[in-house]
Amino acid sequence: MRELSYLDVDADVLWRPFETLSNGEQTKVLLAALFLNEGHFLLIDEPTNHLDTAAREKVSAYLQKKKGFILVSHDRCFLDGCVDHILSLNRNNIEVQSGNFSSFMRNFEQQQQFELSQNERLKKDIHRLQQSAQRTAVWSDRVEASKIGAADKGFVGHKAAKMMKRSKSTEARQQQAIEQKSALLKNVETADFLKIQPLTYRTDVLASFSDVSVIYDDRPVFQPMSFEIRRRERIFLDGKNGCGKSSLLKLLSEYAPEHTGTVTIGSGLVISYVPQDTSHLGGTLSQFAEKHHLDESLFKAILRKMDFERVQFEKDISDFSGGQKKKVLIAKSLCEQAHLYVWDEPLNFIDVYSRMQIEQLIETFSPTMLLVEHDNAFREAIATQVIRL
Repeated sequence: MRELSYLDVDADVLWRPFETLSNGEQTKVLLAALFLNEGHFLLIDEPTNHLDTAAREKVSAYLQKKKGFILVSHDRCFLDGCVDHILSLNRNNIEVQSGNFSSFMRNFEQQQQFELSQNERLKKDIHRLQQSAQRTAVWSDRVEASKIGAADKGFVGHKAAKMMKRSKSTEARQQQAIEQKSALLKNVETADFLKIQPLTYRTDVLASFSDVSVIYDDRPVFQPMSFEIRRRERIFLDGKNGCGKSSLLKLLSEYAPEHTGTVTIGSGLVISYVPQDTSHLGGTLSQFAEKHHLDESLFKAILRKMDFERVQFEKDISDFSGGQKKKVLIAKSLCEQAHLYVWDEPLNFIDVYSRMQIEQLIETFSPTMLLVEHDNAFREAIATQVIRL
């Protein structure tokens, strides 16, 4: 009970079947149970998925007081609050640094800039050496050709042999220098730039909600609320799990639940919707693209930029990881030209680099968006308005 109380979990969960608990309650119960095992070194895998903002802060504060665990998480603010070392699995190596995520990222970006500059210098050196090697090869060919038609073939042949030997020696040294320089090139951790092509709606207001609340079991889920979605706005819905955020998003989709008040959607408004649930996904990426009328080449190109390997293209989507499934839905949305992008917890299971890719995309192209997302760093970077339910 003590551990559960630290996580703000009601005592009645002890008498309820585990499967009846919400995702957030299940996560907290599992964490509390883990830390009852004294003397064990604990492995905690992505505990923030399905947690709302308040719950993430509570779990972060709880873990900050604990010791002896390895935590996997892509939530930057969460990591800042509860870890004192970062172990980073890079493409070519594994790094361990003391400090929280923000300090790691500052050091990492400085190192990346240094290695990028070093790579540029090395590439110039390699290019210069390659040109020199080409000139040496041409000179060597000319020396060999000079033997043809010469009056004193013995003298010319002897001279040509010496020059050829010197030429080959020079070529070998140049090739060795090229290989040494190439070996110094770093495989810098970079993320390709993503693009989106939002449509421009003819009026400033795309949709409006007037005294709206979602109905569940004949009762309103939250207090009636009113707001408008205007061009280039990025509105985040915030609130505890189960307060109706996802249901409110669905009022703009074909899955609209029962509700009070009035939802007005602009005539001809094109909406791209990313649902929270990925359990319905299946088939190959080609079949998915055909089903949703996507440009398959563009769809797969976006996934490649989001670190998909080509070998994934022939696999069934149902076998993908949670993060890969989310990337499929995001890539679909990025392929769609829309006036309004409605995304429901798009970053669940998504890695840090892809999160920053998506941030950069949104900051660059300023699509109009209505989102539910509990990653504070992401929200602080791109939100123009936060509405709390």
